[in-house]
Amino acid sequence: MSSSFFRAVAGVLCMAASAALIAQAPSTSSGQAFPARPLKIIVPISPGGPPDIAGRIIAQRLSEELGQQVVVENRPGAGGTLGAEVAAKSPPDGYTILLGSTGSLAAGPSLYSNAGYDSRKSFAPISMIGIAPFVIVVNSSVPAMSLKEFIELARSKPGEINNGTSGNGLPPHIVSEIFKTMTGLNIVHIPYKSVPASVTALITGDVQLVIEQFAPLQQHIRAGKIRPLAVATAKRYSQLPNVPTAAEAGLPGYEWSAWTGLLAPRGTPPEIIARLNAETVKALAAREVRDILAIQGIEPAGNSPEQFAAFIDVEVEKWSRAVKVSGAKID
Repeated sequence: MSSSFFRAVAGVLCMAASAALIAQAPSTSSGQAFPARPLKIIVPISPGGPPDIAGRIIAQRLSEELGQQVVVENRPGAGGTLGAEVAAKSPPDGYTILLGSTGSLAAGPSLYSNAGYDSRKSFAPISMIGIAPFVIVVNSSVPAMSLKEFIELARSKPGEINNGTSGNGLPPHIVSEIFKTMTGLNIVHIPYKSVPASVTALITGDVQLVIEQFAPLQQHIRAGKIRPLAVATAKRYSQLPNVPTAAEAGLPGYEWSAWTGLLAPRGTPPEIIARLNAETVKALAAREVRDILAIQGIEPAGNSPEQFAAFIDVEVEKWSRAVKVSGAKID
């Protein structure tokens, strides 16, 4: 047979292979391959905190892998529920994604009865991004070198110790209320508008206690401006190996972590969820992404949509109970 025949056959096979690849690619309702335009990740908290930074590094990696710009849009307010509601009510086409978290999906809906969405029914989980423990820290001028000493000090001065948090209804607020409930302490809650603001208040001495994730605390701990008393984990935290767990420090059962993950509005096509999941898990496996998350005190935790959904189920129940037990209210 002539060489032209073989070239023709090869051409047909190449076109068939290309058609197969196109058929496998997720598409939008218009028939265009996904993604055909820029995507948006709604981050329902103020810029600057660990979750926001995690969302931005993932957005950058997704932009590179998807071939479309992925824009981060901060929509803080009402314990993260305002931004989450916007995401829940967005078109289920894969172009609007929520950076869900402990606040917007687990704690917030229990505090805000009119959140406008259901954490388990309004979203299609994509993948968890990471998890980070809370650390109990005090201003360096506080005359307590251990958690036990601090509890004794606060008990001797009811209403005189101030506890700063990054805002009403956010996880630091809830875990602080649980801390007060478990210890029986009378501590004054002072909500700020962001994580940096609450940490600054701790450094200046406007508040004496903060329970927050490690990342915004680490440089100040190293500088000796604030003192860690315990970590709210079952085992010691790798980045603070000399700091006892809450249980070791005399407060067993006090275990709380913050987490983040990506979700799309319920009804988003499963093939688009699968594509976003694959790219997110791939991004979390990259060494540079893991290094950046480690600096933020976040342990990468990419998983399947099904695994993330099961995790959310457990967390919603846990934080719902915490809100009821603590008696936390929006100040």
